Amino acid sequence: MIIIGLTGSIGMGKSTASGILRRLGIPVYDSDSSVHKILGIGGAGVTPIGSLFPGIVKEGIVDRDALGKRVFSDAKALKELEQIVHPLVRRTQDSFLRQCAARRAAVVVLDIPLLFEVGLNIRCDITVVVTAPRFIQEARVLSRPGMTREKFSGIAARQMSDDEKRRRANFVIPSNRGKRETLRRLTNVLNLAKSLPVTHWPHDPFYDRVATQRSLNARNRIRHGNHGA
Repeated sequence: MIIIGLTGSIGMGKSTASGILRRLGIPVYDSDSSVHKILGIGGAGVTPIGSLFPGIVKEGIVDRDALGKRVFSDAKALKELEQIVHPLVRRTQDSFLRQCAARRAAVVVLDIPLLFEVGLNIRCDITVVVTAPRFIQEARVLSRPGMTREKFSGIAARQMSDDEKRRRANFVIPSNRGKRETLRRLTNVLNLAKSLPVTHWPHDPFYDRVATQRSLNARNRIRHGNHGA
């Protein structure tokens, strides 16, 4: 099973790319959706987050707006929150990958905004970053309800720069050239992924951070690309 890591900064078009992959029949793990479930009714993060931040849980749900304001300018609080949320998210990723492996999926996608920031690229055979010019990114983000320049700047400051993400990724896909072009480029990535040798998952345990020779060989085939697919 080949694992593709899909990422991109806020407003870059990652969600659109993720939707296209789903319509192509590729199993996609949505990190943002998983976080919503973790913070929702019955979610595994509700109790520990409520204990850490009194008053944040309302009617059994973590108040995301209030939580965001609480950690927005407090690096220590944000770090403590991440120490709760990130392991829970990884657990849902593992469950997704096990289910896909059981169904003998050839290619799966991990849609993770902070793929490189939290080191989850280590479990991917191919990494893809979706990008767009800065002025387009700003226009998209600032058109969202409740978004301000200050909030946008705060979010961007916590994410790796687009330049660095593009440098690290195997493939770079611009989202400002239309959905048809995005589809073409994603299809090229999928065709390459399907050509790679497939082994049983897990082949590259995240916690061991030791890649098998198969994964190394596969990555070496695309390492020098950093292509636009």
